[in-house]
Amino acid sequence: MSDSHSHSHDHRHVHASIPTHGAMNVSFGCAVAANLLFTIFEAILAFKAESVGLLADAGHNLSDVLGLVLAWFASYLVTKKAGSRFSYGYRRTTILAALINAVVLVMASLYIAVQSLEKIWQPAAVDAELVVLVALVGILINGGAALLFIKQSHHDLNIKGAFLHLAFDALISAGVVISGLIIYFTGALWIDPLVGLIIVAFILMMTWRMLTDALRLILDAVPPNIDVAAVTAFLQGIPGVTAVHDLHIWAMSTQENCLTAHLVMPDSPLWDKPNGYEMVSATLAQQFSIHHVTLQVERSDSCQTQDCNEEDIHGL
Repeated sequence: MSDSHSHSHDHRHVHASIPTHGAMNVSFGCAVAANLLFTIFEAILAFKAESVGLLADAGHNLSDVLGLVLAWFASYLVTKKAGSRFSYGYRRTTILAALINAVVLVMASLYIAVQSLEKIWQPAAVDAELVVLVALVGILINGGAALLFIKQSHHDLNIKGAFLHLAFDALISAGVVISGLIIYFTGALWIDPLVGLIIVAFILMMTWRMLTDALRLILDAVPPNIDVAAVTAFLQGIPGVTAVHDLHIWAMSTQENCLTAHLVMPDSPLWDKPNGYEMVSATLAQQFSIHHVTLQVERSDSCQTQDCNEEDIHGL
């Protein structure tokens, strides 16, 4: 029997929810510039005020700047065209950036914890008024920058890493404000490092999911937002399909997912159905956020190359 091959390409579903690179450039540029200037300003005043909470906030701000630059570079690489050597392009760098950002958050948290513990054993005077003033500025800068990424952070793990860096810094600044006010009114120096430890616990708790998600994506696990059982049910529900096997779903980037599978169709090949390719591709993109699809259609489970028709469907 002769083989039949047909291909369908549809990019409309991939980019509908992805912002233009120009728009993300503006967001990243503003966030990096504002945070770098504030980090320098805060570090200088932290030494002047002798506040470990403020210094820890400056250190975390520096990790924010590095994390933002990394996420920015990864988002740029996504736009690079695929080549003969990198046939998928550089999309997976967004997953790598998300993983590195999660690790940086954990390391920054450990640094804050060490500094806080040292301050508990050796309390030092703190310029509470200066601490509160600088931290308030930090809330405005980090909170405002975080808002630039909040919408896309729901759909892109790389952007979520940038968003969490900024949001956590705003949270840390809020904690520093609280500790500064308490120290100002009560003189209790131990409040400063205690707030640092509380913030560390919160950051680690919130970062853990991003870290595990990034690790799973690096290992080609099914993205957490995709229900494998539902995808299987959809494929099995295609008229003429009697079985689905060798189903694989993985992330090409933090924005795009891939699927490959074998469909057993003894009597009703998919290429005979009106708009068969477009229907499968569009449904997988719209309902399951799967944008790159490759299906092999076979006549039976024991299909051999010389005994059955096969087709490849590539839906984008």
